[in-house]
Amino acid sequence: MVYNKYHKRRQVTMDISKQTAELRKKYISNPPEGMSPDDIRKMSDNDLLDMHYFLTEDDFDDDEEFGEGFYIF
Repeated sequence: MVYNKYHKRRQVTMDISKQTAELRKKYISNPPEGMSPDDIRKMSDNDLLDMHYFLTEDDFDDDEEFGEGFYIF
């Protein structure tokens, strides 16, 4: 039983590492504005995932009630 839990955890970690490597390659070939490929290479995996989340954040908010802009209620 312990082996199975360890094996599954290791599998998930390996999948995340593979996805992170793919994201790193994507952003090195086409870095976001204001960043260089060298900046991307030096980023930690967590920083890279955070950057990706914030760059693609709007892609996940299709059900927004209001359009883009600044609102005061």
